[in-house]
Amino acid sequence: MISKHPWLLLLAVLAAVMIIAFPRVGITENPVIKENHTALSGGELATVFKETQTAFAQPLKNLDRDRRRVFNFGDHLFNTKWVEAPSSVATVDGLGPLFNRSSCAGCHIRDGRGRPPLPHEEVMLSKLIRLSVPGEDEHGGPLPHPIYGGQLQEQGILGVPAEGKTQITWQEETGKFADGTTFSLRLPSYKFTELAYGALGEDVLFSPRVAPAVFGLALLENIPEENILQHADPGDRDLNGISGRPNYVWDVEQQTKSMGRFGWKANQPNLKQQIASAFNGDIGLTTSLFPNASCSEGQSQCQKETTLGEQPEVSDEFLDKVTTYVSLLAVPARRNLEGTKEQLGERLFYQAQCSSCHIPRQVTGTASPHAEYNNQVIHPYTDLLLHDMGEELADNRPDFEANGQEWRTPPLWGIGLVKNVNKHTFFLHDGRARNLTEAILWHGGEAQASKEFVQKLSGEERNALLAFLNSL
Repeated sequence: MISKHPWLLLLAVLAAVMIIAFPRVGITENPVIKENHTALSGGELATVFKETQTAFAQPLKNLDRDRRRVFNFGDHLFNTKWVEAPSSVATVDGLGPLFNRSSCAGCHIRDGRGRPPLPHEEVMLSKLIRLSVPGEDEHGGPLPHPIYGGQLQEQGILGVPAEGKTQITWQEETGKFADGTTFSLRLPSYKFTELAYGALGEDVLFSPRVAPAVFGLALLENIPEENILQHADPGDRDLNGISGRPNYVWDVEQQTKSMGRFGWKANQPNLKQQIASAFNGDIGLTTSLFPNASCSEGQSQCQKETTLGEQPEVSDEFLDKVTTYVSLLAVPARRNLEGTKEQLGERLFYQAQCSSCHIPRQVTGTASPHAEYNNQVIHPYTDLLLHDMGEELADNRPDFEANGQEWRTPPLWGIGLVKNVNKHTFFLHDGRARNLTEAILWHGGEAQASKEFVQKLSGEERNALLAFLNSL
């Protein structure tokens, strides 16, 4: 039977030919994206499927009894509120004399991400201010302020005045996407008040930092240095505008320079030193790595209080247990892989060249004492390198080889669960971005072209990109 409408038959034939000749390109048909299209963010053995408030606090699956015991004790220490010395329990005293918080969990709430203070709050709960003055210390790191040291400590034990307070004010800046949709960014301004030990001086350099999440760090520690260097391009030889480079920092135990991996400017070489440094700077506790209390010569009452209690205040046993606890925290799985919006957003993520710095795939080495972390394909979405992020995000404070406009690429795994775990959506090193859209729009420098790509997207495409990021 011949159709009464031969043109419909012709269209059907043409459509069939088009489908055969030009099949729909899906997420799994792109070989680059297909390789990274997996729920196993932490690899086969270090990924957990949990989306609740405790998603960042889960241990590796199938821990044996001995490691489970160490994990649980380390978890206890991570949440312990230290007290001033001398106390009835000598193993957990020694707080301060100057400090920011009294426990690790005070900043890394539920092992997650910190934030700036909310308008009704008078103190910074999970954010702090790094300090220095022009010059370098004996190892090439930031030169501490002669009075206030390397960090403004906003609390003190009884009889020791806190160093000062930080006041943050916000100025709104508005803009538009290409489709006419408006957006607003907030620019922070800082003022330091109640300074107990004199003025900071005109030459002070400061850098606001919120506490990052602490899961998955042992996997990042186990990425071989040569793998990281494969992505470094300090001279931009490929002319793509992106020129990441490593930071080389002082390794206290090895007494040499090593590649930095942790911290907003990659200023710590390994997890143990990162934790010991936080004990010292944030809680005021000494360790065998950092045996000196964070008191300057001009802070006489602080100096007097450091003679109390056993030294070091955190034993090597406790330091190792906390390090093991953090090491054994697993990575939340990626979600909604087959969602239409998420798949479109993933394609846009690559098209915007976000993946040039937030590298989806890494392969771990064989150096970890935990077998689950060796020879694993992981998906942290970071290159662990420094990148120039432009003047608007600059803190203008050098940190070893990182200059004042450079920041380490933060991992993106778990970013979509911050709201579930920490009940906020503040992002970037200082928490100025109130959501992921604002975080993207603050990008500049090497990420300028990526930001401009996103600004030209339609509303549907922007929502798809956000859906993808929230699935990580």
